[in-house]
Amino acid sequence: MHQVETPKFKTCSECPIRHRAVCAKCEKDELERLEDIKYYRSFSAGQTVMWAGDHMDFVASVISGVATLTQTMEDGRTQMVGLLLPSDFVGRPGRSQATYSVTATTDLMMCCFRRKPFEQMMTSTPHIANRLLEMTLDELDAAREWMLVLGRKTAREKIASLLSIIARRDALLNAAAPGKELMFDLPLTREAMADYLGLTLETVSRQMSALKRDGIIVLKGKRAVTVPDMDVLMTEAGDDSDGGYLT
Repeated sequence: MHQVETPKFKTCSECPIRHRAVCAKCEKDELERLEDIKYYRSFSAGQTVMWAGDHMDFVASVISGVATLTQTMEDGRTQMVGLLLPSDFVGRPGRSQATYSVTATTDLMMCCFRRKPFEQMMTSTPHIANRLLEMTLDELDAAREWMLVLGRKTAREKIASLLSIIARRDALLNAAAPGKELMFDLPLTREAMADYLGLTLETVSRQMSALKRDGIIVLKGKRAVTVPDMDVLMTEAGDDSDGGYLT
């Protein structure tokens, strides 16, 4: 079961996702209104946050950790269709049922808002509605990019693309100084990567080893990844790194 938890930070201004979440543009009085309708939930790695079709009485922002979005077909086959990373929004205002199943991949903490009061705030608080629109459009762009990854890229390019996405998001959230080298903890197992990328486990392991052997990434333990040169990783992903990868 999920736990209601009090985070280590005491105010919204100390929240690690404050400037990227749905509340990023809220003024002090708007944050105070959100304070009245929010609570925190934490889940252990492997726990189900919600099942597709469940009634949702809340929407939420991921504060820390990673979760997967999956969809199940009538014959029982499942497909991972997305990742939820810190600052991502969970749920859809105006819809009372969950569209996808959400499972915590790592230990997960979410800042939850009671759905009905949040929907009411959206109509009276342009900062929230506008920010949610921005995030939705960003998600649409990411979905279109991911169609290219899955449909046209090689196995090596797919894995490099996934690593670059996680590395860039981690850098943004941790306010890493712009530079070529980035370090992060990989939030997915090899099995989850294979599921998400439409590859076999053997292919993922082989390509990760090849990227390590070629010096594109450095692996320490099961999850710690260092990217010595992000430009090189972006090239391996088949992407143009011009213009700054941290924006």
